Amino acid sequence: MDERIQRKVEKLEQQCQKEAKEFAKKVQELQKSNQVAFQHFQELDEHISYVATKVCHLGDQLEGVNTPRQRAVEAQKLMKYFNEFLDGELKSDVFTNSEKIKEAADIIQKLHLIAQELPFDRFSEVKSKIASKYHDLECQLIQEFTSAQRRGEISRMREVAAVLLHFKGYSHCVDVYIKQCQEGAFLRNDVFEDAAILCQRVNKQVGEIFSNPETVLAKLIQNIFEVKLQSYVKDQLEEHRKSDAEQYLKNLYDLYTRTTNLSSKLMEFNLGTDKQTFLSKLIKAIFISYLENYIEVEIGYLKSRSAMILQRYYDSKNHQKRSIGTGGIQDLKERLRQRTNLPLGPSIDTHGETFLSQEVVVNLLQETKQAFERCHRLSDPSDLPKNAFRIFSMLVEFLCTEHIDYALETGLAGIPSSDSKNANLYFLDVVHQANTIFHLFDKQFNDHLMPLISSSPKLSECLQKKKEIIEQMEVKLDMGIDRTLNCMIGQMKHILAAEQKKTDFKPEDENNVLIQYTNACVKVCGYVRKQVEKIRNSMDGKNVDTVLMELGVRFHRLIYEHLQQYSYSCMGGMLAICDVAEYRKCAKDFKIALVLQLFDTLHALCNLLVVAPDNLKQVCSGEQLANLDKNILHSFVQLRVDYRSARLARHFS
Repeated sequence: MDERIQRKVEKLEQQCQKEAKEFAKKVQELQKSNQVAFQHFQELDEHISYVATKVCHLGDQLEGVNTPRQRAVEAQKLMKYFNEFLDGELKSDVFTNSEKIKEAADIIQKLHLIAQELPFDRFSEVKSKIASKYHDLECQLIQEFTSAQRRGEISRMREVAAVLLHFKGYSHCVDVYIKQCQEGAFLRNDVFEDAAILCQRVNKQVGEIFSNPETVLAKLIQNIFEVKLQSYVKDQLEEHRKSDAEQYLKNLYDLYTRTTNLSSKLMEFNLGTDKQTFLSKLIKAIFISYLENYIEVEIGYLKSRSAMILQRYYDSKNHQKRSIGTGGIQDLKERLRQRTNLPLGPSIDTHGETFLSQEVVVNLLQETKQAFERCHRLSDPSDLPKNAFRIFSMLVEFLCTEHIDYALETGLAGIPSSDSKNANLYFLDVVHQANTIFHLFDKQFNDHLMPLISSSPKLSECLQKKKEIIEQMEVKLDMGIDRTLNCMIGQMKHILAAEQKKTDFKPEDENNVLIQYTNACVKVCGYVRKQVEKIRNSMDGKNVDTVLMELGVRFHRLIYEHLQQYSYSCMGGMLAICDVAEYRKCAKDFKIALVLQLFDTLHALCNLLVVAPDNLKQVCSGEQLANLDKNILHSFVQLRVDYRSARLARHFS
């Protein structure tokens, strides 16, 4: 079986080798045949190239002959048409058939150019006829364009516009298009919105009609600005220019804003190379006569409006505003008042009126805010910082000087002397309102003025002016607060003088004292607590602690000096300690460490009024009294009824 299979394999291998040789031979024959075919193709390609070269050469020769021939034919036709004008009778179909107006236009346009070169003396008549026909065809084309526009036939409009492009009346064709596309476009009240919609519609259409759409669209926009918008703006502004400054400024701001917004929308369209400058010039042409003196109108209106707001407020209070003097005498009085804290001039009774109104301030700030907004929009960039500074100066004059400063001066004059009884200390209300108002003023300074002057030299000038205003107000506020504190201490003195009796600290019956603290102490503490609460409500920040510290120190000094006016029995000393303990509890409301420390020390000093003589030295060397001057300790010991006894003097020494 193996041999049989082996023989079969050998037989198949021989057969395969035989077929492989035959296939290789066939492939060689095919390669030879393919090479022959390739040579034939190469020869054919060379022949085709040769023929093509000949054809191109022949075409060039034919073109060289045909071009002059065509020119000659065209010249012959033009001569023929020229002869008709020369004879005075137009017989050609191209001139008599209205459907061939395009061909007639092409011919007459060329004849018109030729006629320009002819001498006038010999060909004046024919030149006149050609010009007349030129004008007639031009009018017909424009009329055809107009009719096509009314019918909405864009393709016909494009065709006629292409013909008219070479005529002198092409610009008239554009004018007709601009005029007709505006018909019925401005029927609503909003001329700016109408203009934007019209330009949007024309922008989509103009490219399909004219070969230079950007020029046509620019001319349309120019026409809208110079005719429609300028007339509308003039009507709106001239009506109020001399009679109503407020309405005039509002209209000017509104119209200018809407015009610039329209300009921004038109920037999306292709209007040529420098469309920004183009649109800016159009806007300037409309508003230049109004913007040149804008700031003078603004300042004049702001001045009169601010004065009216203030006057209306003072009239509502039935208050005749008194003049605050200036000059040498007034300055001298001011310096003396600051140094001596004495009221110079008559004190006035304002019946608790602060003469500060947040409503007035809001109105003034609102007017100024609108002025800043108009200034930002309507001022030339080079004049913006200067104009903003002028508006700021108006705000300073009427808000800070005429209102706040006047209220401070009036408040200072209304502060009673320190020895007045039952005085109405309302200056803290002035402080509170002035502080609130100035925060509003400062907010407007940062929010509305700073962006307008931040990159100009006017910034430092405004900051300096603001600093001067703050310093002037702070001086008057400090002076008023100081005098108010003096009045508070004066009120406490009156309470103590009226309520404190000498028998309070030297009772007739030492063994039958029922009260825990004196009536004078109760009333003084009640008064002090009210004043502390008032100070907290009237001020903010560190100012609260500063004023409370000053009041606390003066309060301590008053009680210290008051206690030294009496002599104390043993039980009277206990009552004094109870009073000081109550004063110290009141001092805790100040939440000032120094004030509480002062009353702690005073409480310790009062212990010297009751301590046994043998323990005096020990008490004086205690933690709270060890650092005090010996004379202070001695002054308190001397207040004891038993001080003159030899035993007490010996123990203390």
